[in-house]
Amino acid sequence: MSSFMYFLHIIGALSLGFYLVLPFVFGAIRKLSLAAQEGMLSAIKTLNRYAQFGLIIQLLTGGYLVGKGGYSVPWMIVVVVLFLAIGALGGIMAKPLKLALSSIQNNNSIAAETGKLRTLSALLSVSVLLISFLMVFSKII
Repeated sequence: MSSFMYFLHIIGALSLGFYLVLPFVFGAIRKLSLAAQEGMLSAIKTLNRYAQFGLIIQLLTGGYLVGKGGYSVPWMIVVVVLFLAIGALGGIMAKPLKLALSSIQNNNSIAAETGKLRTLSALLSVSVLLISFLMVFSKII
């Protein structure tokens, strides 16, 4: 059972890998045409939703694996805080994505939303990198 949970945990982690490349995507989105921007934002919105489902998988399988492992309390606190930050930032990112899509459909500029999305995606990327580092090196804390 533990091997299966570990496998599901890895699948959930792979769904979060999309957040690692997101800052680079938002850095290049201004160079695209309006139709391409709309398609890109629509794809990012869908992938963000899948990543949120991946976070649910991470929560369930991670809770099981922490219960079976001998992790330190400070490590668990840091991981839970990072996990909550990833979930919150991913959820917060949904509104600027919707606003950017509606702005494109109304032929308006998306500069304000793009700035917010770049900041949120950079924070998400750093959070995912940190939590991945802590998963690999769990004895560091």
